Amino acid sequence: MIFELSEEQLAVKEAAREFAQKDLLPGVIERDRDMIFPTEQVRKMGELGFLGMMVDPKYGGGGMDTISYVLAMEELSKVDNSCSVIVSVNNSLVCWGLEKFGSEDQKQKYLTKLCTGEWIGAFCLSEPEAGSDATSQRTTAIDKGDHYILNGTKNWITNGGSSKVHLVIAQTDVEKGHKGINAFIVETDWDGVNVGGKEDKLGIRSSDTHSIMYTDVKVPKENRIGEDGFGFKFAMKVLSGGRIGIAAQALGIAAGAYELSVKYSKEREAFGKPINRHQAIAFKLADMATEIEAARLLVYRSAWLKDMGMNFDLASSQAKLYASTVAMKTSVEAVQVHGGYGFVKEYHVERLMRDAKITQIYEGTSEIQKIVISRAITTGDLYVPTKTNQTVTA
Repeated sequence: MIFELSEEQLAVKEAAREFAQKDLLPGVIERDRDMIFPTEQVRKMGELGFLGMMVDPKYGGGGMDTISYVLAMEELSKVDNSCSVIVSVNNSLVCWGLEKFGSEDQKQKYLTKLCTGEWIGAFCLSEPEAGSDATSQRTTAIDKGDHYILNGTKNWITNGGSSKVHLVIAQTDVEKGHKGINAFIVETDWDGVNVGGKEDKLGIRSSDTHSIMYTDVKVPKENRIGEDGFGFKFAMKVLSGGRIGIAAQALGIAAGAYELSVKYSKEREAFGKPINRHQAIAFKLADMATEIEAARLLVYRSAWLKDMGMNFDLASSQAKLYASTVAMKTSVEAVQVHGGYGFVKEYHVERLMRDAKITQIYEGTSEIQKIVISRAITTGDLYVPTKTNQTVTA
């Protein structure tokens, strides 16, 4: 396995780092404090190609590999995770799901706008009583011949208040269980689509997180993704890829907290010398560096498997589980390294600590990742990635 990044990948990493420092860092504290959606920053991310990085250029995307995507996610997440989660959802869940499983007409109509940032997308799976148990969908889509009638409520929807397109998972046949679930493309300006108030969150506070209510929404039959009954498999496959994005976000949080800690520990003196020359701090930095590098390898491996057309389901769960744990641990230790200043917003580490927690929850909690991993152990598939084109049929 080759560990060296290509010149193109390094250029993507540097471009993302430069954008994060120049365009995301100014005002990040105020956006977080006041829950201000980063409209201007999202526009610039669209112009720079960060919102459709892996999409085929024929649809207006960047045509980049998954490694380049996680490199960009890591750099953005060192600074502003409200922006990086927008990038993750639009790339991993919405654009990738449409390009992989959508019809050509759906790609031409929606993907061309989503990957350029002209439109922003949202992925609508979670419900008040269907979080980790994604099979318990209460949202329904009743088949009326040439269209469906959609009713239900979705919770915790990232980009819920700023998106133009929703990918909605709904039950069309209760008796069929998860085989009666479908996925639909819903435009947010259609009659019956109502957006609830913005959630006041612990972290990623400037990102839009809303409940969405659908009341007798008429969805054309051509807006169903895939064959009848494909929705649950669609959601699971899309989430598996999405976990790579969130794992990269967690990696960025940890790396950002570590970089700030190293910088501060060189400048802050105690007992006559910089605090990084005291073993208590030096050992914290050593643990941070080692655990971050281990997380980075897991994240890169999952991205590499996806790029090679190999099964990445297990690898993405392992990457997300471990990287999110490292993000939480490292950010807490970063606050400790900063001492009293770590509790002050202008030093940034307290925000990274608050942002870190959600990486252990969304797109599959850490407990769900352990279920995925343990099932792989019991079936003997733990270290046997298989060649596949990732085609899924109902």
